[in-house]
Amino acid sequence: MVFSSLLFLFRFLPLVLICYFIAPRGLRNLILFLFSLVFYAWGEPVYVVLMMVSILISYLGGIFVDRFKQTGQTGRAKAALAVSCVLSLSLLGFFKYADFTIETVNSLTGAGLSLLHVALPIGISFYTFQTMSYTIDVYRGEASVQKNIVSFGAYVTMFPQLIAGPIVQYKTIDKQLRTRKETAEEFALGINRFMVGLGKKVLLANNAGTLWESIQTMNFSQVPVLTAWIGLAAYSFQLYFDFSAYSDMAIGLGHMFGFRFLENFNYPYISKSITEFWRRWHISLSTWFRDYVYIPLGGNRVKPLKHVRNIFVVWLLTGIWHGANWNFVLWGVYYGVLLLVEKFFLGKYLEKLPSFFRHLYCIFFVMIGWNIFVFVDMGDVVSYLKALFGLYGQGLFNRETVYLLYNNVVLLLFLAFGSTMLPKKAGDWICGKLSRRDGLSVLVRGVFYVGVFVLSVAWLVDASFNPFLYFRF
Repeated sequence: MVFSSLLFLFRFLPLVLICYFIAPRGLRNLILFLFSLVFYAWGEPVYVVLMMVSILISYLGGIFVDRFKQTGQTGRAKAALAVSCVLSLSLLGFFKYADFTIETVNSLTGAGLSLLHVALPIGISFYTFQTMSYTIDVYRGEASVQKNIVSFGAYVTMFPQLIAGPIVQYKTIDKQLRTRKETAEEFALGINRFMVGLGKKVLLANNAGTLWESIQTMNFSQVPVLTAWIGLAAYSFQLYFDFSAYSDMAIGLGHMFGFRFLENFNYPYISKSITEFWRRWHISLSTWFRDYVYIPLGGNRVKPLKHVRNIFVVWLLTGIWHGANWNFVLWGVYYGVLLLVEKFFLGKYLEKLPSFFRHLYCIFFVMIGWNIFVFVDMGDVVSYLKALFGLYGQGLFNRETVYLLYNNVVLLLFLAFGSTMLPKKAGDWICGKLSRRDGLSVLVRGVFYVGVFVLSVAWLVDASFNPFLYFRF
């Protein structure tokens, strides 16, 4: 089940909201837990058991870590933490990386081992990191142990952010799980945020995806340079609006149920360096690796060589986290190298350039990164890269390029405009002007959100299944 479906919008969500708000406050975590299991089981009924096992591992791990710490048995507390994390990572490793490992061994040794053909459980990368953050936070004393397994289960399975984040660290919602207050203002804020995300997904991301698919199916050796760049731009916009839309909807749903999830995107395409880009893109993942890998390794408070190692390790793991294919490994290494170059050499020169050129530099390398990211087959990565730079001798553009631009220029302009802060600033300015007239600002906002919802639903009526891109991670 996906947020951008009629089933979710008109059946599941109204039902869970009704049950949640008529239930006594003490039962609301249970309501969330049960409905979240149904939400997950809708598409992955078999793997609900796997998720429950993951929950039990970290729940018991937190209990033992806390018990040993309370009695001063630090060594045993550390051992309990290690066992919990190793078991969680083993589940993730088996289901996500078993076949990749076998394929790699076969290619290197010719062993001919049979693949297991294990299906990837949806959301396993996200909920594994969340369960691990809990036991680590308890060990560090940054969160209280959760002895109510229903409340812990609600944290892990909470359907707003279960499938594709944002990755919610336990310490950020520890108190909210125990005591939270749902208000009409929070609920209205949640609805508005959800509507924005729905519009971004249905009206922008899906249409950008249609453009990308039309170019992706072409023979790359015959794709003109400009057509290739239009396609890569379309994918870049699709990925941003698709993923940030999910985060918007997840955050909005969280507000409806009284939770405040941290932001996951902050207009990354306005960045002027790769370092800034990764402070704005998938913030919850970057924060997780910073808190649980980079800083424990010593962060930047070590000798230069170890600092380089720390950055490289984080980005290698970031690439591997995204998928069990060599293109993701290369993608992680690519960004690790770029960030190291910026930090130790290029950064001081970038700061002297005009903002326009810094922004152009950032977008260029980000788009090249998406070229690595989008193709699982390394041959396709190289082929499309050659098309981007005209290495097939295919020319700058042709009639089909002109046709594509003619039919999609408005869409591309909307995508470019929507990826900046300009729409928000324009909206705030208009509402500020209208606020002097009683109720007019509220009316305009209401018309906007209702309009986005109606247009999105109208599109969904005739649309086919449209899952979010990050479901596969």
